[in-house]
Amino acid sequence: MENTNDTPEAKLSDVNELRARARQEVSQGAVTPAYGADPEKVCELLNVALATELLCALRYKRHYFMATGLASDSVKAEFLEHAKQESGHADKLAERIVQLGGEPDFNPANIAKKSHAEYVEGSSLREMIYEDLVAERIAIQSYTELVRFLHEKDPVTHALVREILAVEEEHAEDMVSLLQGLPAEH
Repeated sequence: MENTNDTPEAKLSDVNELRARARQEVSQGAVTPAYGADPEKVCELLNVALATELLCALRYKRHYFMATGLASDSVKAEFLEHAKQESGHADKLAERIVQLGGEPDFNPANIAKKSHAEYVEGSSLREMIYEDLVAERIAIQSYTELVRFLHEKDPVTHALVREILAVEEEHAEDMVSLLQGLPAEH
């Protein structure tokens, strides 16, 4: 099948050219000559996202264990579900960092330094939910910027970040609903 579109973006490589390029720098694994981003920079950005996810998972876990009061049962369930999802995001990010030839940073001393979100404990159920909502909004902004940065440079990481972004948006909506469902404080 002949390529009829002569624009550089749409031009497809000859099969022999693809095969030859695939044999270059085989030790790079998933990072082929077609990779359009700087893998070191992407790994650096993904380690920031990893730190943010780990910190958020820890905060949600704390909120799960510390939540008390009449409205706490449903809120606790939401906290625990979000903690598990944030941990899953961290795993996917770490896996992608390794695929790109980097090393995921799980060093506890670096997590709080690198994370975009803060670890705010909150002393009441309302404060916990509020702080989780703030953290989700930070993650949404951060991932939106990362999606824009990766656009057309790294389609696999781009798809992963978009997937995580969608879940973070759901989390924010969950937190808004929980806040609205709480009885007014006196």
